[in-house]
Amino acid sequence: MAEPAQHPTLKERLKYFGPGTLIVIASFAVAFLFIQPAPPRSLVIGTGGPEGAYFHYGQKFARILARDGIQLEVRTTGGSIDNLRLMESGEIDIAFMQGGVGSQANSDDFISLGSLYYEPIWVFQRAALDLTSNKGLFGLRIGMGAKGSATEILSTNVMNLYGITSEDADFVSVGGTEAVNKLIDGKLDFAFMVYGFEAPVIQKALRSEKILPYSAVRAEAFARTFRFWSIVTLPRGIVDFATDIPAKDITLLAPAAQLVAPSDFHPALIDLFIGAAEEIFSSGGIFEDPGEFPSLKLLDFNPTSDIRRFYRSGPSFLRRYLPFWVANFLDRMKIMLVPLLAILFPFFKLMPPLYRWRVRSKIFRFYRELELLDPELHYDEIKERVPDYLARLDGLEEKVSKISVPLGFRESLYTLRIHIDMIRSRLLKAYGKEKEPDPHGDKLSEQMGSCS
Repeated sequence: MAEPAQHPTLKERLKYFGPGTLIVIASFAVAFLFIQPAPPRSLVIGTGGPEGAYFHYGQKFARILARDGIQLEVRTTGGSIDNLRLMESGEIDIAFMQGGVGSQANSDDFISLGSLYYEPIWVFQRAALDLTSNKGLFGLRIGMGAKGSATEILSTNVMNLYGITSEDADFVSVGGTEAVNKLIDGKLDFAFMVYGFEAPVIQKALRSEKILPYSAVRAEAFARTFRFWSIVTLPRGIVDFATDIPAKDITLLAPAAQLVAPSDFHPALIDLFIGAAEEIFSSGGIFEDPGEFPSLKLLDFNPTSDIRRFYRSGPSFLRRYLPFWVANFLDRMKIMLVPLLAILFPFFKLMPPLYRWRVRSKIFRFYRELELLDPELHYDEIKERVPDYLARLDGLEEKVSKISVPLGFRESLYTLRIHIDMIRSRLLKAYGKEKEPDPHGDKLSEQMGSCS
């Protein structure tokens, strides 16, 4: 009796599906070579002094990006101009920058990821001074900001508009806390500085009785001359309502702090940084309305199409629902999806016919041997060779019993067994027509006996 057919073994399954699987894996491996590299896992952001707003916000960015496995080193620098030079030399990857500093860049290979908040140009004077016009600035000691700083550039622009040069007044390269202290001590008369409202140095200056904030006159003319400046108002009493500080509304000119990166900054990181900026700055502040920042206004450098898309539509579909690295991998792979499908689609269409042919060939190859044993095709030889044919048929049946095919192809296997039995019946019938049996072993006798 023929043994029951066994289920396909793992080795046989690998024969069926292994080549196809290897082709798919190889296709993905080749495609992976052509997609954009993964974003770096560590970056350096240029900020400013350790007591400034840039450094404070840089630490916030670092904590947010750490949630997605990005290590952000917050590096203290000399400020916006220093940040620009460090990016030009490749020492930092991204930086905070004061509006208007872009004019100092040596190339256009930078992009702005967005403006973050208003950074007013604070101007303070000694309370004893009576400045009713710009003529009152002649001969004064004026703090222009630290040497080579962005504040020095902005203050110089203002003085140029006023028509005042270093020959008309004493321009002192000093800024920040040192400038405020000199004003309080009477060693300066007038000083420029660029800080956020919450900066300790600004709070100290606003609360001092010896110095006063200077309200910009002709602010509209300034803002139209320098397009990266806006006009903001410090409301009366906002510093201390009880003591009415300041005692009147103060009009200020304000560029915007912005995030700037090299033009080859990885697109996936753009989404992360703008998303972090929204988390930090979208709630607004003293000068900013909720939802006003981050934005694409007041930029020194042009944003890319990816940046504009984010501001228009938000993060990508994948980024909304998947972890950063998973979404990034899938987003990079989709670039090769179309050519990959062009390769794999014909292959997958060809696989089912090849699979069927492969399985059926295991069965159909026995039909040629079975045909050679059919007595109706070899009637002239049959008289003397029936025992030999029956022996060969037994061997054929034993081979067939060892075939293992998937369940869906068992019908063909059973059909082959039926045909083997049919040929055996024909051989026995042909042998029975002979006048004298030709004794040919016990097995032939048993077959004859079972047939009678």
